[in-house]
Amino acid sequence: MATMPAVFLGHGNPMNAIQRNGWTDAWAALGKTVPRPAAILCISAHWYLPGVAVTANERPRTIHDFGGFPRELFEVQYPAPGSRPLATRVRELLAPQDVAMDEHWGLDHGTWSVLVHVYPGADVPVVQLRIDETRPASFHYEISKRLSPLRDEGILIMGSGNLVHNLHTYAWGRHPVEPYDWAVRFETRAKELLSAGSFAPLVAYETLGRDALLSAPTPEHYLPLLYVLGQRRKDEPVSFPVEGFDGGSVSMLSVRIG
Repeated sequence: MATMPAVFLGHGNPMNAIQRNGWTDAWAALGKTVPRPAAILCISAHWYLPGVAVTANERPRTIHDFGGFPRELFEVQYPAPGSRPLATRVRELLAPQDVAMDEHWGLDHGTWSVLVHVYPGADVPVVQLRIDETRPASFHYEISKRLSPLRDEGILIMGSGNLVHNLHTYAWGRHPVEPYDWAVRFETRAKELLSAGSFAPLVAYETLGRDALLSAPTPEHYLPLLYVLGQRRKDEPVSFPVEGFDGGSVSMLSVRIG
């Protein structure tokens, strides 16, 4: 079985789920170029609570965890099956870290808003891994490395967040705006480090100065990237299948490992 890549997708505005644009077309293309996975393990910015957990339900519900959007978006359902065997395997790999088997959570919009384009048939099992909000970035990067064997078992490890995510400065109007200088500088610096395989500064991103602090004022959208970076093996290529900014302060950058 071929080793699966690992991907980080900048999911951006939930409306991308029901729109077609350059980003959604690129997500759809990814689904056609990546080997078809046996299942997906997704680390979404929107399951950010105390403790590590995995979804263990057979039929995870579609969670509409947002407000103020058109009814059409709330009507979207993504009925992908879950996978208790994958949840159990994740728990084994992360041991001795305590991992709860959660049957309440489902698929939040960080997961389904991109997967409706990547795998529109909703026929690939999906398990979500909860981000423990009480832990530092280094914790997430280190435990992510334990998940690497999944890539040889046909599992697509997917992070969903945004490298730059500052909603306080986001332009909510309908007209496109140029990205902020600080957002461009941070994304450019991050891409340089990613291309060089120099991940330590990205793990310690809060030490990278004002641009980093403006780009990731809270950690939840940034941390899924670290779960993907932890999958890189020696000499594996790093590429950027999706690029661009939305609203001036949300980076739509995607990162592919392998």
